[in-house]
Amino acid sequence: MVETRSERARELFAPLGPTYDRYARLLSLGQDPRWRRFLVSRLPVGPDEVVLDVATGTAAVALELVRQKACSVVGVDQSQEMLEEARRRLRLAAETERVRLVEASAGEVPFEDCSFDGLTAAYLLRYLDDLPAGLRELARVLRPGATAAALDFGVPPATLPRAAWNLYVDIGLPAVGGAISPGWREVGRFLGTSIREFDARFPLPRLLALWREAGFDDVRARRLSLGGCTVVWGRRA
Repeated sequence: MVETRSERARELFAPLGPTYDRYARLLSLGQDPRWRRFLVSRLPVGPDEVVLDVATGTAAVALELVRQKACSVVGVDQSQEMLEEARRRLRLAAETERVRLVEASAGEVPFEDCSFDGLTAAYLLRYLDDLPAGLRELARVLRPGATAAALDFGVPPATLPRAAWNLYVDIGLPAVGGAISPGWREVGRFLGTSIREFDARFPLPRLLALWREAGFDDVRARRLSLGGCTVVWGRRA
């Protein structure tokens, strides 16, 4: 049987929950928290609104949403192991009562149409087995006019940053991951190929077009860290 992208993501990352935030920061050269803060800043939501955080993982984005926006959050993830780590983090956080966690697949979220006032997704789009259908599903659960924002790794478009990026993902990531644990070594080996493949299949103009085709207006993108991360956001039509 052929392993799907979502199954591969669960296999790689589910065992890493207890160390995920610490080493995601390390492997992103300290940029991951900044990227997440920028992602959350794209949503015009407030204390009376509810945001869906898809692929919530350890609830890092969910907690940032509560801190920045004082909104309520429903965090969805396909991994029991990641959700267990999210629950542990929430028990230690003052914002616990504002976050609810649900085990579900991003490709078929268990909510009615127009249920949410905003949506975030970090490191999700590369793992959707059918990206156009996945984007339509995300649009479905948003009320008209609500904003969705997603971040993921990118390939720097400029020559010198791309050369440095290639060196890091081909040599640095596997080496640093291997120094941490066998699981992180596998992640380090996997990421470069995964990011390049997604960038080749869905270069930024094509990705923005898919967002519009899925039902989003005013779709925008921002490259961060010289293109090592891309954030896309748009309003539900």
